[in-house]
Amino acid sequence: MAAGYAELLRTRHAARLLVGTLVGRLPNATGPIAIVLFTRAEGGSYSLAGALAAAYGLANAVGQPLLGRAVDLFGQPRVQLPAAVASALGMLWLALTGTGSAVAAYAAVVVAGLFTPPLEGGLRALWPGVLGGREEKVHAAYAMDAVAQEVMFTVGPLLVTLFVAMWSPAGALLALNAIGVLGALSVVVSEPSRKWRSAPREAHWLGALRSRGLLALLGAFFFVGTALGSITVAGVAYADEHGGQAVYGWLMAALGLGALVGGVFYGARQWAGAPERRLRLLVALLAVCYLPLMLVPGPVAMTALAALSGVFLAPSLACAFIVVDRHAPAGTVTEAFSWLVTFFGVGAAIGTAAAGPAVELGGTAVGFGVASVAGGAALLVLMVTQRAMATGGRSRAVAGSSDGASDDSRDVPSGAPSAP
Repeated sequence: MAAGYAELLRTRHAARLLVGTLVGRLPNATGPIAIVLFTRAEGGSYSLAGALAAAYGLANAVGQPLLGRAVDLFGQPRVQLPAAVASALGMLWLALTGTGSAVAAYAAVVVAGLFTPPLEGGLRALWPGVLGGREEKVHAAYAMDAVAQEVMFTVGPLLVTLFVAMWSPAGALLALNAIGVLGALSVVVSEPSRKWRSAPREAHWLGALRSRGLLALLGAFFFVGTALGSITVAGVAYADEHGGQAVYGWLMAALGLGALVGGVFYGARQWAGAPERRLRLLVALLAVCYLPLMLVPGPVAMTALAALSGVFLAPSLACAFIVVDRHAPAGTVTEAFSWLVTFFGVGAAIGTAAAGPAVELGGTAVGFGVASVAGGAALLVLMVTQRAMATGGRSRAVAGSSDGASDDSRDVPSGAPSAP
């Protein structure tokens, strides 16, 4: 496994693009907690802190597919870097003006969220060209990408608390967003990003959403996001009953570790058969692994169950990336990946909102039950849309797809061998 991932990272530009993308996405991974800590330090209420974080998340959900479509139309450097700077300026505005004026604070976080650059979708559009069109390598890169996300979302909150301790909540906001701009800059000045061009696209107001297979996938991962969002709230309720914040930290770390291990093993081998069929199996296993959480045993056993619940998350995401690439209409690949981010994020927000009342009405077990129901709903969506996903999918010869081609190969028809 280590040798396989090391080989990927030794490929020219691969390590730089992966690290640059992760660093560039750091403000997004840490944005909600940084906003909450800043608002509380300014004397704002928990309600205001939560509302500002929610506004940031909603603006991000709106902005990702819009900016993704712009990347497909105009290229990565013209969109990604200006968006990163605009997002950082939004956070700078918040840090300088504070929360004394609620209107100004909301405007600042909306700007920051709306202009968050779609680096995640952009990286997945670059992998085929960087890896020479070798499909097995691209699939392994998607798995590595999913694993790296788990690392980032684990390390990100720790960095926020470290920066707050070193400086202040305002200093943390500024530092994280400055680092994010540098990460985006590292990506867009790279040769693959500068040369990447989307395939010619058919003019259509729905863009990527005109694909029925993609819509089915997005619907399923809305519910996967709902499950994860509900676990974060139910985990807090469990920790309150079993020892406090330390227990919550162990649960979330275990979930991330489970996803990390699952993603590493998934990406270490090649998988035969249609990815749509494999995705149904992975999501079924993911849903089944949510069920034991409702047992709410003691902290040690619960930590093990949290790790189990994460094992099939990264593999499901990695497989979903392949399905997105197969179903995205020509010329919409970045937008399509950005829609996946949006649906997943909105689902997580819904799960967070639903788990609170569930815990209050039925207890912690019912809170975890929201995750089980959402996991089942994700599987149900994939089951009832099998025909749409089967008929719309296509095996892109990733090297030959002009989604991900450079300036030198953008006129090569999709599916034809690209020029050396």
